[in-house]
Amino acid sequence: MERRTKQRQAIRSVFLETQRPLSPQEVLELARARVPGLGLATVYRTLKGLLEEGFLVPVELPGGTPRYERSGEAHHHHFLCRVCGKVYELQGCPQGVEALVPPGFLAEGHEVTLYGRCSACA
Repeated sequence: MERRTKQRQAIRSVFLETQRPLSPQEVLELARARVPGLGLATVYRTLKGLLEEGFLVPVELPGGTPRYERSGEAHHHHFLCRVCGKVYELQGCPQGVEALVPPGFLAEGHEVTLYGRCSACA
């Protein structure tokens, strides 16, 4: 069991208050508002612990930096802003993706990522 430190609590709070996947650098920037001396190594150690306890899940985007979001969310997809690099959750799922599976193949899951500009960058 991990210790309850102010650094760990600050990082956990960042994920509870932010409704989008975050990179380790984004976590660092947001958590430093609560714990000014927080370092990137502590962020990585804490992310690892939060993944192991099941509080976080990884969000892997093709060619992108690993990001993390809270576990337990309903099935959803992501939007990546090509200007600022932020990733946003998209609720719902496009209909008909099963029709894309070639005959004889068995799909076991899917990920959809949209790319473009977020409202702040548009």
